[in-house]
Amino acid sequence: MTLTIGKVASLFKVTADTLRYYEREGLISPTAKSSGGYRLYDDKAVRRVRFIKQAQHCGFTLTEIRDLLTLRGSNRARCRDIRRVALEKKLELEAKVKAMRSISKALDRLIAACGDGSRRVGDCPIVAALEKGQLR
Repeated sequence: MTLTIGKVASLFKVTADTLRYYEREGLISPTAKSSGGYRLYDDKAVRRVRFIKQAQHCGFTLTEIRDLLTLRGSNRARCRDIRRVALEKKLELEAKVKAMRSISKALDRLIAACGDGSRRVGDCPIVAALEKGQLR
């Protein structure tokens, strides 16, 4: 099976420009070009795009995805190598979640301090905290 860039793009709900970017970044490569000059992708390329999109959904950056794909293509790599990368990403995401929860709690406190919201903006505790860098 060979698909045009447009078909692959619609399959994954991305633009053709996104696929061309992936190509420039060395993440995918077309199998061939049609007589009209259109990029053609085989099943292997489609699986790579699926891998990229799923990895992005898990929070991996394109640089990290490139590393995962390199490991995927290596005969010397083992599952533990992928596991290490996934564990690092999980820890990074957990730290971000913790930071977001902290920010959410700080915003809860500021919203409560705002009371009924009838104060002038110049006296708003939210504005004051943001100006003073006291959101924590």
